[in-house]
Amino acid sequence: MDINLPLILVVASALGIVIWCADQFYFKAKRQAEQKPHWLISETRSLLPILLLVLIVRSFIAEPFQIPSSSMEPSLLVGDFILVNKFTYGIRLPVSRTKVIDINQPKRGDVMVFFPPGDKRYFIKRVIGLPGDLIEYRNKQLYINGELQTALVSQQGLDLLRRQLLDENLAGVEHQIYHIANRPSVNMRLQVQDGEYFMMGDNRDNSKDSRYWGTVPEANIVGKAFAIWMHWQDWTSLPSFDRVGSIR
Repeated sequence: MDINLPLILVVASALGIVIWCADQFYFKAKRQAEQKPHWLISETRSLLPILLLVLIVRSFIAEPFQIPSSSMEPSLLVGDFILVNKFTYGIRLPVSRTKVIDINQPKRGDVMVFFPPGDKRYFIKRVIGLPGDLIEYRNKQLYINGELQTALVSQQGLDLLRRQLLDENLAGVEHQIYHIANRPSVNMRLQVQDGEYFMMGDNRDNSKDSRYWGTVPEANIVGKAFAIWMHWQDWTSLPSFDRVGSIR
């Protein structure tokens, strides 16, 4: 079962504020007279500033995530710990995710964290189609509004997983993608509706994305992934900082 951390932080912060207010306006005088601070009051006064700081930073500034799957390889690897900018696409309230301040819209080539339609899990993919775009994917070739998005072979031959490495350029955003030789192409043609976005993983033949479950509504956006700050493959290995840097 997924833990709803934003809800936990909001509820804990609200309870802390209620306890602090009750102490300030009702229990404080009695507590000072008895010179016996209650443990709940002491703990709340210590933890409340930390809870509020974590809530503000995580909700409105940046949030850490760990990459759980290979769908964004070679750009992001399993075990990468990334930071997601929470205000690039607008300020949203925690839990409800209601946008209260509009700032920027997603751009083609952005790496974005979001909730897929009908799913409460976080996903991370690359923005391929913007509102109004006609997206076509056939024979492992990507077309946007009828124009082929050229992907040039970056490395001759296949790796041990029979993957071919290619260089792709989306509206000036240069990055690498994988094609898997023995996987069939998931062909499709779709017009992106207003307020929605078409998402694809960089590991094109090993990614469940908009080709399977459709476009992502603007309301489901979480933020823009912008940096890798650590890599930790699993509990049997040590954390590494060799991959620290911005996300392309």
